[in-house]
Amino acid sequence: MAKRRNPEGTKFLRYFGPLLEALRKLGGSGTPDEVVEQIAADMALSDEEQNEVLPSGGSRLKTNVAWGRFYLVQEGLLDSSKRGVWSLTERGRATKLSVEQAGEIFSKWVKVFDARRKAAGQSDEPLAEQVAEAAGKPTKDYRAETLEVLLSLPPAGFERLAQRLLREAGFTQVTVTGQSGDGGIDGYGTLQINQLVTFKVLFQCKRYTKSVAPSQVRDFRGAMAGRADKGIIISTGTFTAEARREATRDGVPPIELIDGEKLLDMLENLELGLRPVTTYELDRAFFAEFGEA
Repeated sequence: MAKRRNPEGTKFLRYFGPLLEALRKLGGSGTPDEVVEQIAADMALSDEEQNEVLPSGGSRLKTNVAWGRFYLVQEGLLDSSKRGVWSLTERGRATKLSVEQAGEIFSKWVKVFDARRKAAGQSDEPLAEQVAEAAGKPTKDYRAETLEVLLSLPPAGFERLAQRLLREAGFTQVTVTGQSGDGGIDGYGTLQINQLVTFKVLFQCKRYTKSVAPSQVRDFRGAMAGRADKGIIISTGTFTAEARREATRDGVPPIELIDGEKLLDMLENLELGLRPVTTYELDRAFFAEFGEA
């Protein structure tokens, strides 16, 4: 019996065109967070839409935009760089897409991947179904497994991990205050910008599967008052749109927000708890010409 198509599966098609437009407005390139924020503004997405989370705790909006980026890279409209910056190709700069055109790109590459899968003798499940499932309910990969490990850590262990992460990122004198009841402050450190300028930074750890609310950002800022130049909240969950606005509100000390996705990116880049593995994919087209008599 045929599997029922996940109705959530292709909702990411609506972000293809806005993703290209967002990058144009950002000057041709941007970080994933910058792109998502620009898309949210351009599409006038409600806070409810921006705050929606997947069962795994990740942002549904970020996941759907990332799927859109995947297909635009295949189509040659976005660069395939993996350095944490998305950028337009020359074709991408001149291309505007409707939802219908996005659907055509999606269908084209589903067929390509399905053909490759069959040639490699892989699962009979259509790739379209796999993508649909992934867009609505991410498959369990190393990032999902890493997030599960992070959530299983005791509070003190997660704080020590944050300490190690900040040290690896260039902070010095990083101290965990522990269960001291220090107004929600879990630790502090010093970031040296250059030989003359340093910043004292306070951090808070939230081992969440849910979203961090703006009230929690305000409470953390209150605990920071008069004690540091900057704050960081590190969470395994997400931050609501309101919380992100509160973190960068004018006239108050800025607070950096590291959500679960960014935390995993940092662990990847610093190779903390994650070992890179090199593998290869067979390029049948290369060998095809040698198969001719």
